[in-house]
This record gives sequence, C-alpha cells and structure tokens, in this order.
Amino acid sequence: MAAQISVAPGWKNKLYFGDNLVILREHVQDESVDLVYLDPPFNSNANYNVLFGEKGGEKSSAQITAFEDTWHWGMEAEAAFKELVETAPPKLVDLVRALRSFLGQSDMMAYLTMMALRLVELHRVLKPTGSLYLHCDPTASHYLKLVLDATFAPLNYRSEIIWRRSRGHSDKSLKKYGSNHDVLLFYSKSTEWKFNRLYHERDQSAVCTHDLYLHTDGKQYRKGDCLAPGGRGPLYEWNGFTKHWRFTQEMARSLEAQGLIVFSKSGMPRVLRPVDPSKAHPLQDTWTDIDPPNSGSGELLGYPTQKPEALLERIIQA
Repeated sequence: MAAQISVAPGWKNKLYFGDNLVILREHVQDESVDLVYLDPPFNSNANYNVLFGEKGGEKSSAQITAFEDTWHWGMEAEAAFKELVETAPPKLVDLVRALRSFLGQSDMMAYLTMMALRLVELHRVLKPTGSLYLHCDPTASHYLKLVLDATFAPLNYRSEIIWRRSRGHSDKSLKKYGSNHDVLLFYSKSTEWKFNRLYHERDQSAVCTHDLYLHTDGKQYRKGDCLAPGGRGPLYEWNGFTKHWRFTQEMARSLEAQGLIVFSKSGMPRVLRPVDPSKAHPLQDTWTDIDPPNSGSGELLGYPTQKPEALLERIIQA
C-alpha cells in the first residue's frame, strides 16, 4: 500500500511509494499526524487491487506478488505474526492468538496480521487529538473492528459509517440481499479528539416519518416526549396516564387548546415542536449522498476501487 503522510511542517503533497509499514517506521515521527484515512486492499481478487501498471501498460508483476503474499498464509505471514506476538500491546497479542485459533492459517488471518502490524504503527504516529478512518467491506469489517478495539481501546471507537457505494445490483442468481455498501470504521487516538460537526440540508420533499407531523397550518412539526426527564416534573393524571410531566396542568391545557398536543394510539400525549426547514441537520452515520466516481464526474481513472473526492473531502472537513 502506498502512504501519503505529513511528517514535518514546511512541506506538503509528499507521496511515498512503497510498503507503508516501512514508510511509517522510517519516516513518520511519534504523534505527528492529525488524520489517517486508509483504504487497504479488500479481501478480494489480488489482481483487482493493482494500482499502477508498468511503463508499457501491463500489470505490475511486483505488485501482484505483493498482494498474493498479503492474501495467503506463508513465510511472510508467519514472520509478521511472530513479530506481532513479540512486540504488540498485550490485548492485541491476545486477540491475534485467539483469531488464529479460530481462523487458522487462512487468507483472512494473513490479511488481519498484515493490517494489525500497520494499525499499531498508525496508532503510534497519531496525535492525541487525531482520528483514524479505516475503509473496508463487510467481509472483514467485523474482524477489523476487533483489531481496532485491541489497538485503540473500545472507548475510542466513534462511529461505524455506512457508505452506499452503488445504487444497487440485480443478480437474480444470488440468494441474498444485494451488496451496495462499504464500511468506514472511525476511531480516535484519545477522548480529546478533534471533530467538526457537519450538517446536511433538509430534504424539503421528504415524507413525514412517525416522528414528524404535518399540522393543519401546513407547517411541519416534530413529535416530542411530554414526560419529565428523571421523573422530576409535576405529577398528575393526563388522558388516563398518571405521570410526572414536563408541563404544569395549566400549560398542558394551553398546549392542547393551541393544537400542539397529539396523542399516540395508546393515548400518550406528544408535544409538537416546529421544524425549521431552512436549518440543516447533523450528518448521521449512513451516507447515501456521495456516488462513486463515474464517467460524468470527471474523476474516473479506471481503478476499480477508486473512491470519490467528495468522500475524502467530507472526512477531512470533519
């Protein structure tokens, strides 16, 4: 895997070509990096992941060999596993031993061993305020999450982002749901990570959900809880329910008179709060608004797993 990493102030746009494990160890200082985004080869056909061709345009045999070593258990994987057991943090050592007991000397275990060594180094180079986004697919995301937990600690897990990478597939021969998403695992180096909240514009044409209510005044409202948090509100009976409420009885009657109280099927009162359609709402962990590079985007380079600039831009902005 190639690595593009800032190692010192005063320069930018420096690209290292080679094994990023070597690059990390030889060129990147401790706690010098703000953000890591890694899009390692997925556990799929090795030739699918060849990035660069030779000068004549043919596939790079050196890269094909490197990827084949990555996917298959052999001497290199055994050596990497031995290094992990001897040098990695104890929790990660316990995990990789358990994974090997479960997965054996499989292609997946070779892949996870390769990833674990690099994640240890990436953890080392991140600043305490830094973050890491690991882009993967569902075939390995559950294993990688365990490796990240063991490396970064579970309390530094932030989000599992689902990115819809295609609109859908129609393969009637497969007896399963169509696969059209990737996973981004977001971890921080510490509990003091830097994060800029991003916002989405509201969809004016969105259909009302069970939490939204279209009032007779033509405006949209969000239905909210009338119960007092922690049971600290006034206690009285309202529509057959004796509870601690957010409002006094007088205020509850006033809200009902204004048409700002609706009742669920069980009769529980819900208060209506106006929704301002001009205000954006915080970005959530399911991203369906960024398409992969295509012929109309002006980005397409012909690399099968190329990611769109908008995806990287969003992560950098955050």
